[in-house]
Parts: sequence; C-alpha cells; structure tokens
Amino acid sequence: MVNAERIPVGIVGASGYGGVQLVRLLQDHPLVRIAYLGGDSSAGKPFCSLYPHLNECVDLVIEPIDIDKIASKCQIVFLSLPNNLAYTMAPQLIEKGCKVLDLSADYRFSNLDIYKKWYGGERTDQAIAATAVYGLPELYRDRLATAQLVGCAGCYVTASLLAISPLLKQGLVDPHTTIIDAKSGTSGGGRQAKVNMLLAEADSSIGAYSVGGHHRHTPEIEQVCSDLAGHDILVQFTPHLMPMVRGILATVYATLRDPGLVREDLITIYKAFYRNSPLVKILPGGTYPQTKWACGTNLCYLGIEVDQRTGRVIVMSAIDNLIKGQAGQGVQCMNIMMGWEETLGLPQLCFYP
Repeated sequence: MVNAERIPVGIVGASGYGGVQLVRLLQDHPLVRIAYLGGDSSAGKPFCSLYPHLNECVDLVIEPIDIDKIASKCQIVFLSLPNNLAYTMAPQLIEKGCKVLDLSADYRFSNLDIYKKWYGGERTDQAIAATAVYGLPELYRDRLATAQLVGCAGCYVTASLLAISPLLKQGLVDPHTTIIDAKSGTSGGGRQAKVNMLLAEADSSIGAYSVGGHHRHTPEIEQVCSDLAGHDILVQFTPHLMPMVRGILATVYATLRDPGLVREDLITIYKAFYRNSPLVKILPGGTYPQTKWACGTNLCYLGIEVDQRTGRVIVMSAIDNLIKGQAGQGVQCMNIMMGWEETLGLPQLCFYP
C-alpha cells in the first residue's frame, strides 16, 4: 500500500510526550499516514526542531489548531491535550465526520458531574459525551468497534483495572477490600518543568503523593470497578513517584470470597478472561512482572499470587505508561474502531535490559 492510500490521521497536541509517542507509533503503522500535527504553543515550528532525533523521518511543521483544516485533512484525530480542552473541539470534529480519540480525561466519565468535581470546566457537550466509549479495549472491545468518539483510559487506571477486572467481574473478591498501590515513572507528569520531576529531586528517591483518595484517577478506577461489580464501590488508591523515566507497576490487593482458591485457580481464570486479549500476558506461577519487560511495548504483564494466611489475592500489573497507558492505547482503540487487527502497528517486544 502506497502512502497516498493510507488513512490520514491528525494529532492535536503533538509536542508533548504523548504526542511524540503517537508520532512514533503512527509513523510505523501500515494503514495510516500522519497528515496533520497541531499545537498553538509550537505552531510554525518543524516537529523535528522539538524532537531532533526524528529529523530524518518526520518532515511536518506543527500547525495552528484549526478545526476546519483538521477535518479537511484527517479522517481520524487524536487529541493529546491537557484536560478541559478536548471537549471544546471533539463535538465539532465529530460533526464534520472525523473519528476522535481523546487521550485526556474529558471523555472518560459517563457522569459529567463527577468529571466537573475533579477537573472543573463548564460542559456544554452532554449529547456528544453520552456517545463516548471508554477506551480500554480489553473490557469494552465490542463498543469500540462502532465508536466515533473514544475517551482513552488513564495510565494508572489501565494498569489497575487490568489487574482487578477478572476478580470483580467473576465476583471472586469483596470489592470493598480493594487496595491499589501503584508506582509510576516521571514521564507520567508530562513534558514540563516541575520541581518534583527534576533529576536532583526525583533520583534515588521514592515518594507517595495524592494520598487518601485525592488522585484524579481514583474516580475513574471506581467508575469501571463499579460497572464490573454491578454496584457502587470505593477503592483505596495510592500512587508513588519512582526514580525512573517510564513504566507503571500496580500491586492490587483484595480479600477472596472463597479462601480455598489457590494461585493456579486464579491463573486459569485470568487466562480465560483475557483469552481474546493478545496484549495481556499472564505470567506463570511464582513469576512477577517488572516494568522493564513492558518498556516500549503495548503489553501488560500480570503476575498473580494468593496469601493463604490472610485470604487475600495479590495481582501485580506492569505497563509502559506512555504506550499501553497512553499513545499505544489510543492506537489499539483506533485499530478496533477501523476494523483492523487489534495489534497492528503496536510494539510487543521490549529492549532488554
């Protein structure tokens, strides 16, 4: 297939870490071509001036954000923007016939009152928001197949939900005992100057933040967990910043309803639950995931253990926060929306060590 026959795709907000990951993935995708890179703060600059290592393969200039121009150039649009911006653009793009994938939180919530409580903003796009599909393919693959608008799941949320979903869906745990201890690399904070992200601050140090249910991903996790469990539930979620660039490790704890279940029982259940999910890898008993294994890939590695003393199951989940937790998730959703092979154009082998 020559480049001209490929589906034209645009990225609004191409200058951040999520944007450059999308550029990398879409540049290698066999069925699309990047037709537009947009962002007001960097408009007029060659994309390779921001990321010189892409000088030989990306010759596009970042353009001002112009909805009419985007719609005229692109069939698919990724919005890789800060929160509270996508909902001002997505309705217009949808109206003009584009498929839209939002990497921010704007279209992740079925209840916009919850969104406003955590993210603020004045929404006037309720009708469009009601059509949005939550972008976690392993759980909502069928809905994604007919979607025009997708709110891609957050990074912490992806790692956490892939770990806990089989247990909640099958009713194997008391959902109110769910505790999620998650750790992320510094790239999760975006490409901006923050004191706590400085090398002198973050290196050789580990610290929790947004403790006590104050992290914005908490209500997103609870929304999907409640959907899976069939009733409203709360989870205890504590994020930590790790002295590494990329990766998330989420360790999930919950009390088993049947204390007679053993590790091999749960591994069998997880393999059945994810039997049609080629990007989720269930590790053999006694093997626990490391973030390095997922680095640069769109994979999620799951390790499972049972503590017979406490009657708790412990599930460990490792992903790359910028790929499966962000850009790769968007590409995976796009593939499903377009009726393509789900894994198309997505890396599945890390650089190791």
